[in-house]
Amino acid sequence: MAIERIQPDGLSKPAAYTQVVKVGNYIHIAGQTSQNAAGEIVGVGSIDEQAEQVFSNLEVALASVGATWANVVKVTTFLTRPEDIEGYRAARQRHIPNDPPASTLLIISGLAQPDYLIEIEATAVLD
Repeated sequence: MAIERIQPDGLSKPAAYTQVVKVGNYIHIAGQTSQNAAGEIVGVGSIDEQAEQVFSNLEVALASVGATWANVVKVTTFLTRPEDIEGYRAARQRHIPNDPPASTLLIISGLAQPDYLIEIEATAVLD
């Protein structure tokens, strides 16, 4: 099976990892944070703004392989503050209102940058 590594337009271009990896009909999306395409952190201190940016980034990643939320089978969410669960859930409901994927939610002590409040990684399957 061929492995395709994709750095979609509209997402930051990290040197150390690939944003989207397609293996056959399986899609693995690297953990998305609140970075915009220029690599700037959006919404410092605001779970609402950061969650919106993260879900937007995930949608860019999905679109890069012709997928939508309907193709997502698993998400793993990392939050740094327990009080942000409701803000995360509200954003998730706006972006994934129907047929939610399998999901894991973790509260952790920190992410790669101290200003990140949330990170979400996803796995999707194309038809």
